[in-house]
Amino acid sequence: MSNVLQTLQWRYATKKMDPTKKVAKEKIDRILEAVRLTASSSGLQQYEMFVVTNEALREQIRAHAWNQAQVTEASHLLVFAAWDNYTAERINAMFDLVNAERGFRNEGWEAYRQQLLSTYPQRDAQTNFEHAARQAYIGLGSALIAAAEEKVDATPMEGFDPAKVDEILKLRERGLRSVILLPIGYRADEGDWLVDLKKVRRPFSQFVTELA
Repeated sequence: MSNVLQTLQWRYATKKMDPTKKVAKEKIDRILEAVRLTASSSGLQQYEMFVVTNEALREQIRAHAWNQAQVTEASHLLVFAAWDNYTAERINAMFDLVNAERGFRNEGWEAYRQQLLSTYPQRDAQTNFEHAARQAYIGLGSALIAAAEEKVDATPMEGFDPAKVDEILKLRERGLRSVILLPIGYRADEGDWLVDLKKVRRPFSQFVTELA
């Protein structure tokens, strides 16, 4: 655990990345695998990951992301895209996958499937999307920790026009909506005003309340 805390102390929201330094594929794959293994509500994995290295696509995205340089200067751009809605097909696909992988059907598990089928698809699409988007943020946390463990810089971004990114990546056609951008790369040797500043967080005593 001490190593995890040290890596989290090391990481920061990198403002200037070195476009000449590329992250090795095996590091990217491990970061993505950490996200894939992340907890999600009911185990449904309500979002997908897009790895954008295409320069033209990233230039388009940058134009709708407040012109933040990390979008194009990073080695890779990860896009978290959440389900636009819950459907019976999506719910059944995950429950069927679990049954196939485990090799048996569980009565309690099947009852839980029916509970979800009788609840989620009946809700309005925006409510369902917002719930799915919150699952993507859980994955973001795993990505940030995994990247720090790999000594790779990562900068989470909400400052972009989701509708434009959806259009650029044709996400709506796949029943998805963009939620978070995560440029992945290596901090530049100079030009980043934040790199040498002390990491500041509220004191533990002001952040944690223990109720014994």
